[in-house]
Order: sequence, then structure tokens, then C-alpha cells
Amino acid sequence: MEHQQRSQPRLSPSGDTEDMVMSLAPRLAYFAGVARTEHVTRAAQEMNVPQSTLSRAIVRLEQDLGVDLFARRGRTVSLTPAGRTFLTSVERALAEIERAADEVRADADAATGKVAFGFLHTMGAETVPGLIHAFRADHPRVRFSLVQNHGEAMLEGLRAGELDLCLTSPVPDAPDLVARRLDEQKLRLVVPADHRLAARRRVRLAEAADETFVTLEPGYGLRRITDDLCKEAGFRPRVAFEGEEAETLRGLVAAGLGVALLPPPAVARPGVVELTVTTPRAIREIGVAWLDGHPDTPPVAAFKKFLLSRRGNLLPA
Repeated sequence: MEHQQRSQPRLSPSGDTEDMVMSLAPRLAYFAGVARTEHVTRAAQEMNVPQSTLSRAIVRLEQDLGVDLFARRGRTVSLTPAGRTFLTSVERALAEIERAADEVRADADAATGKVAFGFLHTMGAETVPGLIHAFRADHPRVRFSLVQNHGEAMLEGLRAGELDLCLTSPVPDAPDLVARRLDEQKLRLVVPADHRLAARRRVRLAEAADETFVTLEPGYGLRRITDDLCKEAGFRPRVAFEGEEAETLRGLVAAGLGVALLPPPAVARPGVVELTVTTPRAIREIGVAWLDGHPDTPPVAAFKKFLLSRRGNLLPA
């Protein structure tokens, strides 16, 4: 590698940062290899690249930076002060890249990889723990990154690449998503224990037209279903409270703040009565969704197949 007078840097300090990174990044490993061996021929042999390729890469790197990184003595080189400063950051960057590569390889491993899985708040007490327990009977070392949120937030998580799969309701219908219906869940009209309807077992939703409702916030799938069912029953619900948790709503019903349309609880709550709604048909469909065209790692593919195999048998009996 012959010593050359440094020309003006091809990328000025005020140039575009992305262009700078794209120009420098491919040559960093070559630079670190030469710095480690302090010998061009030996570095080329260790890195299994032609010596001419390595020499040109280092010269181009120095030209782009506008500084000498090495002092040359034949095939032997030594770092300049600028080279030593640069090497510290380069070694840190290469170590971080290696760590990231190890992480993504580990996440994709069929036996020990990771599934980023989202689900509704109302499915966290029984449904999701039961699903993961059953899946791990055959995949004991697969790891899960779990996100509990409302439906719209989880769909955005899919689109952002933060989630691999999610259980949601209603089942989404969007061109960029794939969704499969897995099960349906009956919704009950939950009323205080001393309510005028509490002695009944079945009611028509229209009988609650004059009641005050406590509901989930707008954006939650169950809120949309509640509004749609009330509309179908011929009224618009008067909402006294909007929350984020179904069990919070049950507590407010028990306190007499209103009535609510909710899925069955994991554990019966005192102070409320849960009534079957005869008309309209009060259900919510539960489905699994993923981003269309998004390639699955082996653990994600295995969990997706498992979820689809539970069609009609997703929810606890």
C-alpha cells in the first residue's frame, strides 16, 4: 500500500450523514483488520480478501475522511493518532453490529427464538396464558415478547414491525393485513346486583335503552361493538365513564354507576349480575392478524400454525 497525499475529502463534514455512513460502513471491517495486524498482506490473508481489494478500500476510506489513518513502511503499517481515535469508535460499532446479528439470529432460532405477540386486555387473565402453556408443551424454549393493548394500537404495532401476531376483535379487514377468525365470544349485559333487571336471566338490549353505560374508550374494539349493538337495538348509549379495562368497568357497575356490555369474566365478581342478551345477537369475533407479505421466522410460523389449529376452540370453556 503506497503512501499517497490525502486529497480533499469526497464527503464534506457538512455533507449528508446517510451518504457518509453508506460510503464508510463497508470499509470499517477492513480498516479494523489492518489495524489489528499492522500488516496489509497478513490482514488480507486473515480476512480472505485479495490484498489489492484491501489496499484500495483503505486508500478510499482515507480519501473519504480526508485524513491519514496509517503510516506506511512497505507492507507494514502503523496507526496515526487520527487512526487510533477512529479505531476506538470503529471497534465499538463493529461490536454492536455483531451483537445485533447475534440477537436477530437468536430470535429466529426454531427452538429458542422469539415471538412478539399482542392481545386484548380481556384475554390476559385466562386465554393467552392458556395458549402459551399449551404451545410450550411442544416448544418449551420459545420466548415471547407480550404486548397487551387495544385493537387499533396492536394493528399499528403490526405495521410498525413491533409485533409478529396479535389476537384482536373485531377481526380487521385491511388490505395490508391478513386476518383469520378463530372464535366468537358472547357478550353479557352487566348490571348492579340491585338493578331492576337483576332478577332476569335474559334481556333484550333495547330494555337498557334508558340506562347509563360505562364503556371502554373510543378506539377499543369492544367500544365499537357496544355502539354498533346499541344502534342495532334502536338507541345510542348514554356514556357516564370511558375506561381501559373491562374489570374496572365491572367494578363501576357494581358501584351503581351504570351498566356495561362485557365478555364473561375470568372470575365471577360480586355485586353484579351478568345477563344473556337475546337480541341483537351480542357477540364479538376474535381473530389473529399479521402483516401481509411479512416473512415469518420459524418460531413465529410455529405459533401462527398453533393458533390457527385452535379455530373454534380458542377460548376457555
